[in-house]
Amino acid sequence: MKPLNKQTASKTVRPERIIQFGEGNFLRAFIDWIIYNMNEKADFNSSVVVVQPIDKGMIDMLNKQDDLYHVNLQGLDKGEVVNSLTMIDVISRALNPYSQNDEFMKLAEQPEMRFVISNTTEAGIAFDPSCKLEDKPAASYPGKLTQLLYHRFKTFNGDMSKGLIIFPCELIFLNGHKLKETIYQYIELWNLGEDFKKWFEGACGVYATLVDRIVPGFPRKDIDSIKEKIQYDDNMVVQAEIFHLWVIEAPETVAAEFPANKAGLNVLFVPSEEPYHERKVTLLNGPHTVLSPVAFLSGVNIVRDACQHPVIGKYIDKVMFHELMETLNLPKDELQKFAKDVLERFNNPFVDHQVTSIMLNSFPKYQTRDLPGLKTYLQRKGELPKGLVLGLAAIITYYKGGVRADGVEIVPNDAPEIMNMLKELWATGDTAKVTEGVLAAESIWGENLNNIPGLAAAVKANLDSIVKIGMLETVKGIL
Repeated sequence: MKPLNKQTASKTVRPERIIQFGEGNFLRAFIDWIIYNMNEKADFNSSVVVVQPIDKGMIDMLNKQDDLYHVNLQGLDKGEVVNSLTMIDVISRALNPYSQNDEFMKLAEQPEMRFVISNTTEAGIAFDPSCKLEDKPAASYPGKLTQLLYHRFKTFNGDMSKGLIIFPCELIFLNGHKLKETIYQYIELWNLGEDFKKWFEGACGVYATLVDRIVPGFPRKDIDSIKEKIQYDDNMVVQAEIFHLWVIEAPETVAAEFPANKAGLNVLFVPSEEPYHERKVTLLNGPHTVLSPVAFLSGVNIVRDACQHPVIGKYIDKVMFHELMETLNLPKDELQKFAKDVLERFNNPFVDHQVTSIMLNSFPKYQTRDLPGLKTYLQRKGELPKGLVLGLAAIITYYKGGVRADGVEIVPNDAPEIMNMLKELWATGDTAKVTEGVLAAESIWGENLNNIPGLAAAVKANLDSIVKIGMLETVKGIL
């Protein structure tokens, strides 16, 4: 079997136009895959320089393969099973700024550089006041980026045509706004001056983005068969689902420079990221949060099996299409397409997604993902959404612990104060007290949910039904 490098595989040389902070699985299976497709289908003609954001990372492994690797996409695409392998050749080189600081700073001097893309984890976009301009490099990602931008500003004497377009992909809402705010903090801390601040404001753009693709990462169990198929000893293979979505809050002028639409990619340039963030949280995370306890307490362990179950499948459909979708403000056909894509993702034949893995911290998840929909549905329809109410009762029941009907242990996991509260409430043996106590927990909900008309009575009725006839029969009663 051949080693994977530019001697054994073809690698196109393209201008370095993108600086990428992060070399992890997600960026390589999402961003670099997108750039590969733009090069192939839209003549984007760009390569990526990867910068390792922390001292220890994987760039040595990447460079050993001349930054070549394969992406293995798996899943359902319009009902068809996909299991593809593509060699990605867009990374020109990878740098460690802790040991190659001069090379890192010289990236700012390259006139063709135009984009910065990052995924440095949610904690990566943070202001660290201990960072100094003269650090080699600054410890924080925004500190490193500010150093780079300032060096570019000085190199090109404030030339407004040499600004950079910056797309953070960290999983925080309005990540671009947060990053921009942090850069301003460094401009002030380091006294970089009004001229640089004006150049940053006028020549550079920092845009909020929403990214969506499940990336399991290195395919340990499949790697031998993958290597046999590709005939390369590739130790940087990354596995991902076929679905992808990148929403970028930026004007059409930016879209024109980043022609993902010409490559047929699911990349949207929009005036506001917020409705798309809300759509994802509501139609993907929302159903996940309630289907998990309902499925588990019905004896179903895998998300895919829950979707295909004759009863639980109808419950998921009810929650997604008839309750949560009714609370969103995007066009109905767009929402339906997204929801169908979500169901295909839930049905991925390659992923055995355990419902118990979704159950961690279920109460806070319900508060952000399902409670807003419950309230909006009540406001718009004048009645409570039965599926979402049952989902809340299922979480409360799951947190009782104990043993499932088939002997499987129920092991809830949440903050100690939530676990202790549920233990004390269930110890009363009174479902009215359990309901009232959970709904009154302002530390979870930020309010007393007993004030929502009819909610306490509906939750108690569901708890009583689950105790009396079991989860599956209770689900049948609301369909």
